[in-house]
Amino acid sequence: MNVMTDIGAQNLTRTLAEQARKLRYEDLPEYVRQLARQCVLDYLACTLAGAKEELTEILLAEMLAHGGTPAATIIGHAERLPVLSAALVNGTASHALDFDDVNMAMTGHPSVVLLSALLPLAEERGSAARDVLAAFVAGYELQCRLGLLLAPGHYNVLGFHATGTLGSFGAAAACAHLLGLNAEQFATALGVAGTQAAGLKSMFGTMCKPLHAGKAAQNGLLAGRLTQRGFTSRDDVVECAQGFARTHSPDFNPSAALADPPGGFHIRNNLFKYHAACYMTHAPIEAARKLRELYGLKPEQIARIRLSLDEACDRVCNIPAPRTGLEAKFSLRLTTAMALAGVDTGGLGSYSEETAADPTLIALRDKVEFDFRSDRPNTIAALEVGLTDGRTVAASHDSGIPASDFDEQGRRLAEKFMALASPVIGEARARDLVVQISELRPGDNLQDILQLCAGS
Repeated sequence: MNVMTDIGAQNLTRTLAEQARKLRYEDLPEYVRQLARQCVLDYLACTLAGAKEELTEILLAEMLAHGGTPAATIIGHAERLPVLSAALVNGTASHALDFDDVNMAMTGHPSVVLLSALLPLAEERGSAARDVLAAFVAGYELQCRLGLLLAPGHYNVLGFHATGTLGSFGAAAACAHLLGLNAEQFATALGVAGTQAAGLKSMFGTMCKPLHAGKAAQNGLLAGRLTQRGFTSRDDVVECAQGFARTHSPDFNPSAALADPPGGFHIRNNLFKYHAACYMTHAPIEAARKLRELYGLKPEQIARIRLSLDEACDRVCNIPAPRTGLEAKFSLRLTTAMALAGVDTGGLGSYSEETAADPTLIALRDKVEFDFRSDRPNTIAALEVGLTDGRTVAASHDSGIPASDFDEQGRRLAEKFMALASPVIGEARARDLVVQISELRPGDNLQDILQLCAGS
């Protein structure tokens, strides 16, 4: 790869920065504003549900031990922390259950890093909802463009976790937007973020994967704040020699990064999760669910299972014999077995050591054989199940198709929010939050919403 001579590479960082910097709330179609509000609702649901996870408690204890100005809400907790610490803790909590939204343009989780960085900053500054939502979309679009720039090698070949790496850039762009940085500062903030960006796919199934999201949020927020104070960096971090592109991917496609997405916004393809596991397990789960419901399958009827899907999935979520709940979320075999056996894959309690050790599920899990392909997107799976009576049944599913009915999507997300948030903050507060976020007005301050998210 010769980054410096690729068409469109010159001033790429500045170009991407300027696209993000110029975006205004008035530029957003109503459907984009609606999607942004839905992203906020889903983010808060996931963060509240992840607030009491062991990894969140460990991180919160460490940050509290360091002290500092208690300027920002820790979602699901009564304690408050400095804004940078809040970004780290909230970001890690929101990704703890792997239940947060995804976008395949960046092959990662967009909202967790952006909102974990933006909300503490907005709380500190008293920012209006219009400014927060515009900054959110600006960061969202930039990190998706970077994902297309470096695809597929960044994630699929070299093994970087894009939520941690590209998310650092997205969070920096969002925070630079909310801070009102000028063009030069905006590009500089991306440089400060780029030199911090990190995250390894080899850590999937451990506490480090959620930490990637928290660190990305903190990286981006720190980048924006340092730049505002006069901190320096390069303004060509993406395309320069030994820069981010050259060191983080064998691929470099400026035309893909700069092209307008269908409908004008990458957020149109945001994918919300209704199974609490890695998104690449969702198509097999849905295919298995179809077969179970259509044929009334029972585990004892199943003789063999063949799963056909993209070869990239083998490097993301193919833990063969998971032992913990976290590992279960990254096991194609076990999640397919769970769906065939009728286990609720959207239930948080379904991912546990007990589930991983269940003899019936283990027997199904060990019957799964793979046909890894290179001719299909990683959101498509085909499942073939051989039965003990000699029949073979099959189904397929594509989990990469975004919803077309945003109102119906909103209803599903409200149900998800109630299921995740009510056990943490109570049903009354949870219902109040659903209403406040769905009716969020441009001039509203977000402090009331964050107060409802705080633990008692």
